[in-house]
Amino acid sequence: MPETTDPVDLLARALRLAGEVIGAIEPDQAALPTPCRSWDVTDLVSHLIDDLRQFTLRATGGNPDWKAPAERVTDGWQPAFDTGAEELLAAWRRAGDLSGTVQVPGMGELPARFPVDQQIAELAVHAWDLATATGQSTDLDEQVGRAALSWGQGALRPEFRGEESAGRAFGPETPIAPDAPLYDRLAAYFGRRP
Repeated sequence: MPETTDPVDLLARALRLAGEVIGAIEPDQAALPTPCRSWDVTDLVSHLIDDLRQFTLRATGGNPDWKAPAERVTDGWQPAFDTGAEELLAAWRRAGDLSGTVQVPGMGELPARFPVDQQIAELAVHAWDLATATGQSTDLDEQVGRAALSWGQGALRPEFRGEESAGRAFGPETPIAPDAPLYDRLAAYFGRRP
């Protein structure tokens, strides 16, 4: 695919990437463990579907409740994901110009595209998680992977890392060779063990 500089177009690519990985999951893989700590495949897909709802709320100026538990979705993953993806893209397209700055609770003033970049990173990392868990290729969209890694390197502060039992979303960065495949480097940066 051709490169894009538009953050919403790049988000569309990340959504397509995650949707393709979800679409390739076999029903008998639903209970497989994932690299995403204590989540199995169903938990992680449910998390992504819930994230789309939360991200859409954020795109429309609302404040998502990240502590609320996600509903466990046991079937109909693809239509639920596709519907959420369409709603999220529509919300960001309606949001308009993303070239300015916004206030982000706990982080201060950031580029207006920061939440979109965060969503791209979330989708890319979890696409790798699901692809790894279900034996799919992890040679995924290169531009999405580069954007996700760049965002993570600029935004993932040390205080966000730690043990899951301590409420941290990300584990410590895992050492990896600088010439490792892009998505393995992305996963390692986000605390996975490729």
